[in-house]
Amino acid sequence: MVPHPNVVALIVALAGLVSSSPLHTGTRAFSVSQVANPNFKPHGLVEIAKSLTKYGVSLPEGLARIVADASVARLAERGTGSVKANPLAWDRGYLTPVQIGTPPQTLELDIDSGSSDLWVFSDLTPKEQRQGGVLYNSTKSATAKKIDGAAWNITYGDQSSCHGIVFHDTVIFTLDTFTRGLLGLGFNKINTVKPKQERTWFENAAKGLDAPIWTADLHHAKAGTYDFGFINKTKYAGNITYVDVDSSGGLWGIQMSGYSIGNGTFKNITFKGIADTGTSLALLPKDVVKAYYSTVPNATYNEEFGYFFPCAVLPPKFVLGIGAARITIPSEYIRYSVADELSRECFGGLQPDDRIGFSILGDVVLKSAFVVFDATPDKPRLGLATKKR
Repeated sequence: MVPHPNVVALIVALAGLVSSSPLHTGTRAFSVSQVANPNFKPHGLVEIAKSLTKYGVSLPEGLARIVADASVARLAERGTGSVKANPLAWDRGYLTPVQIGTPPQTLELDIDSGSSDLWVFSDLTPKEQRQGGVLYNSTKSATAKKIDGAAWNITYGDQSSCHGIVFHDTVIFTLDTFTRGLLGLGFNKINTVKPKQERTWFENAAKGLDAPIWTADLHHAKAGTYDFGFINKTKYAGNITYVDVDSSGGLWGIQMSGYSIGNGTFKNITFKGIADTGTSLALLPKDVVKAYYSTVPNATYNEEFGYFFPCAVLPPKFVLGIGAARITIPSEYIRYSVADELSRECFGGLQPDDRIGFSILGDVVLKSAFVVFDATPDKPRLGLATKKR
């Protein structure tokens, strides 16, 4: 999730966890569904720009210009807001309704394993930047408590930023149905509240769950679900394969073991990356990506933008090794979005990670498997299993 410069929001740190979801599975575990974002239109260049800025990489001039034009176009379609109040990363395909406060106020949030703050737009956000939609209002919540002297401020490498003040309040999930914030499910180390760092939402929630785990069952072109505190055995086939997680950087860091293209031979190579539900694309080592697109007829590479190929071409599947697990990314996931109005060229869902310095397994990968995020203290791990289609 990448905020746009000068967006002022309000973060709400979890004071307690209550589940009112109809998908509730027990007293100490629950499940929530995503809902479709009616404004989402896949745009590969916007997604690659979000990935770069999220991890501190300045955009090449051409890419920055195209992304700015896309932002203006989307605002014209909506007929509301302003460029400054329109973080590009809010155009997510799916969001999760969350209720905050007593009585509850429902806001649609982006679930992001690549950050560790829970923030929302509030009534304190400047009117010219509100962009419509529901705003959290602390004065209407009996459980809201302002933390005097505390503040948060997220700044990315291109100087885009988002900041605000801090409240504690009750946060619950709901199935009611435009994102009004972000729920970070990374580790506490990268929570940005100062002078005293806050526990993340999940750190607080885990105390009341049967197990300190959450799972992502994401899907292509339809809403998926997140489960907290349990593993739903009906959502995967076979066994779950686990790999150790390096959480020292605050993210879900893992090591890849290789890849194969189509029905080709698996190549054993190791490289590091992170599992990030807040990123749409899969960013992998440039040599791996180059090898993949060398098998796609008439694929082209633009140094500023990335890889494209004719939309009429069906690219091969891609198999990614994560430890002993093998995750198959279907062809249709790699045909991420059209790149021109005539829909002749498509932007690839696999792109090189060389500007960032490590790989990012975004939703192109994560929706190809059933994924377990196990945050057991001192021994976190990531589990992967074959998804039941």
